[in-house]
Amino acid sequence: MHRIRIVPAVDIKGGHCVRLLRGEWQQETVYSDNPMATAWHWVRQGAEVLHVVDLDAAVQGTTVNSPLIEQLCRELPVVVEVGGGVRSVERAAQLLEAGAGRVVFGTSALENPEVVQEACARFPGRIVVGIDARAGRVAIRGWKEQSDVDALVLARQVEAWGAARIVYTDIARDGTLAGLNVEATVAVAQAVAIGVTASGGVGSLADVRRLRAVAPDNLDEIIIGRALYSGAVDFSQAVRVATA
Repeated sequence: MHRIRIVPAVDIKGGHCVRLLRGEWQQETVYSDNPMATAWHWVRQGAEVLHVVDLDAAVQGTTVNSPLIEQLCRELPVVVEVGGGVRSVERAAQLLEAGAGRVVFGTSALENPEVVQEACARFPGRIVVGIDARAGRVAIRGWKEQSDVDALVLARQVEAWGAARIVYTDIARDGTLAGLNVEATVAVAQAVAIGVTASGGVGSLADVRRLRAVAPDNLDEIIIGRALYSGAVDFSQAVRVATA
């Protein structure tokens, strides 16, 4: 079995570090008033990659968290993967210039594919596409709108555009601790050759073991959010399970 990186999620809403239940705006738990301190906590624990999402930008298009997120990119000595409301090449460039290791496009992959294609061409190896699905169909705009696009079809398209990686999230499980949708995530990884990150629903070390046992070589990262913050999963134990 290959090594899988454990990637802590740092979701930011109104300057706070929060977790949402299934992406629902009203189902919010605030875990910290200091996202920078939270991010440094995971770095000191040994995280190599952090998944940072600007929830306000994703849902409302606001830039209220931009200074904080750019500070995270500048100051953290690890790969900072930033998503949430990234809908232009210019915004991707700003984040990368600030120090982001990767930038995640979501909604734009469906609504403005030419933007994502241009970003992939300008920043090879650093553009990620988030595919957020409900029952295999892609959702957009902070998960508020459902499309008819099949997640596997979109995965193959973004690989052809030159995306470096896909973050696949099962919305129905995100924030629930109910377990990863291993079957759907593995199907996405088998459909492409680029890197795939699993996301949504990790609730125990058993989820990490289960995914690692069947993951293709390109499925090499797992984002964990609520389980880390609630204590259901210990970061160092998760790393051991994912790399032993």
